[in-house]
Amino acid sequence: MKIDRRFPIRVAITFGGGLAAALVVLVMADKPDLVVPVVVGALLSMVNVLAGFFAVEYSLNRSYTTMLKAVLGGMGIRLVFMLGVLVLLIKVAGLHAVALVVSLLSFYVVYLILEVLYIQERISHKSKS
Repeated sequence: MKIDRRFPIRVAITFGGGLAAALVVLVMADKPDLVVPVVVGALLSMVNVLAGFFAVEYSLNRSYTTMLKAVLGGMGIRLVFMLGVLVLLIKVAGLHAVALVVSLLSFYVVYLILEVLYIQERISHKSKS
């Protein structure tokens, strides 16, 4: 299985740019206590999207049924995993809930757009071959 490296590079660029922008806002707002939950939320979201990427790469050269099972089933598993980790981070680690959730969801939405565009790009390229 040959892995297309363009998507992880896009994710890394998005992560770096988004995190830099968030940190600038936090510094300007004088909220250094929110840095850790924002970074953790961004990292959790990045792990989620990279797991989705590997599910797409795994299922790309298989039937559409297999691909849908891997991608959609994997999405359900990833969401349940993220919810569990989110609860642990808030209840056990005591991270600031609002900062963590806003960071997680903000990065999640951006990564979801990147993931959908990537899947569409890969499927259309597969159809042409």
